[in-house]
Amino acid sequence: MAPVRVAAVQLAASQDVEANLAACLRLIDEAAAQGAQLIVLPEFCNHLSYYADRDEAHRIATRPGDPFLTAVADRARTHRVYVKINVTHAHPDGRTGGTNFMFGPDGAILGQCDKQTLMGAENDHLDPAGEVGPVLDTPLGRLGMYACMEGVINEVARGLALRGAQVLLNSLNSFATDEASLHIPVRAAENKVWVVAANKVGPLLPEEHLPRLSAGLGVPAEWLHGAGESQIVAPDGTVVAKGPRTGEAVVVADIDPSLADDKRRPDGTDIFAARRPELYAPIAAPPQGRRHEPGAATLPVAIVRGDSATVLRETARAAAAGARLIVTTETDPALLAAALDGTSAHAVTATPTGPILVDANGEVARQPLLHPAGSGGAAAPAFTAPDRNAATATSDADAVRVVQLPWGRLALVSGADSIFPEVFRLAALADADVVAVPFSAVEPWELSLGLPERAAENRLNVVAAAPLEQDSAVFALSPDFTLWTAWQGPFTGRISHPVVTTVPAGQVSGRADVAPAQAANRQVSRRTDLVDGRPWRLVQALTER
Repeated sequence: MAPVRVAAVQLAASQDVEANLAACLRLIDEAAAQGAQLIVLPEFCNHLSYYADRDEAHRIATRPGDPFLTAVADRARTHRVYVKINVTHAHPDGRTGGTNFMFGPDGAILGQCDKQTLMGAENDHLDPAGEVGPVLDTPLGRLGMYACMEGVINEVARGLALRGAQVLLNSLNSFATDEASLHIPVRAAENKVWVVAANKVGPLLPEEHLPRLSAGLGVPAEWLHGAGESQIVAPDGTVVAKGPRTGEAVVVADIDPSLADDKRRPDGTDIFAARRPELYAPIAAPPQGRRHEPGAATLPVAIVRGDSATVLRETARAAAAGARLIVTTETDPALLAAALDGTSAHAVTATPTGPILVDANGEVARQPLLHPAGSGGAAAPAFTAPDRNAATATSDADAVRVVQLPWGRLALVSGADSIFPEVFRLAALADADVVAVPFSAVEPWELSLGLPERAAENRLNVVAAAPLEQDSAVFALSPDFTLWTAWQGPFTGRISHPVVTTVPAGQVSGRADVAPAQAANRQVSRRTDLVDGRPWRLVQALTER
């Protein structure tokens, strides 16, 4: 396939629909002048996402064949380009959607879809999608569309990629700086697809109301602006082009969509062929809310790695110093248990068949591997736990098991399982507070993007121990999460990114505190729950072969 020139356009919008249309057309012209064949614009291009009520949102929304959509169609036809835009749209059946449109080079609408997961006040004036969006087979490649909050959780992008999309087109209306640093690029890396993401700049709320809204939210007014940094991301998670933090921009890059057809990791694992949809059924089940009490406010944890003697020595030191959970690289479980003698600590280690949890009395639980790694091999059988602690685990029918410990609920993940977002979603659905991950990274994105995203999108504390020659890290949940809770420190623009403590390559141990109780706080905004807000009715691509 010949290279395709794509553009992500970032712009400011206001309550002036005509001015917004003029900005869209001007920047489509600019992108086309730079040779773009596919142009992606931000979310809610027609009007600020701010309305008095649902009736006003419906009244101001675009309609089929109206001047706004007709002008965009005409521009696509004039330049012979593909244009993806997101607007609030009044459907003939009376619903109002946050709607993505794809216009083809002839100006025709090739596909459209509504946003599946709404954010905060969007729930007050928009209706969520009732069906999944299309994968559009075009001369430029197979294209999938989504918008903003749909990219903060994994299911929508995952479903598009599983249905064959090579290039994912994300329109954003976000002030969160962790969109650009985490949520946008991880969707490319975890699915091995291209992502073209266009974000807003400028105020996201009416300027005349910013002082009042700023005071009410406890957030400086300058942070209530679109975060920019529109970007184009390669299938390995590399950002190949990025816009500035502020100001209009057209971000352009040449891409090869066919690269997204190779789903193999360097170890030979095909990340889609290795999936086990039969295990993921709980993701498609109706939300039940969290059923267990929050865990402890604080949990001291440690990472230990090196040769066996080093691991045993450092484990004993960490436990004696107060660490309650220690995650290690592959070590004899019996010897590891002996290193905990005289303490109440637990330790997790990797084994060839999966991670094992021990305390000073020996093995507590084990989680066999669920996904094969490499070019061959079969998945491991379901979890089993020794009789002395069987009551601490959930039912044997569950693929991802969660063990109740004095400080909260622990899940164990290792090996190839650590790259599958479905595994961590299952852990969150089982009310895990902390996930212990002894693993060895095969690709750089696994630690830089994958594991922090698993913490962020599920509200899970993650303790990840890699071999000594690789970095390890602790990803702890912060109480400074969303605008829906009072911030304890200065607002940073990072809404869900965990607090990261890195244990650099060559360093045998590291310690940090995680916050089990914070795993019960999943409300990223009013009426928007990161776990229960997943589009559970529309995840058939994840749960069926």
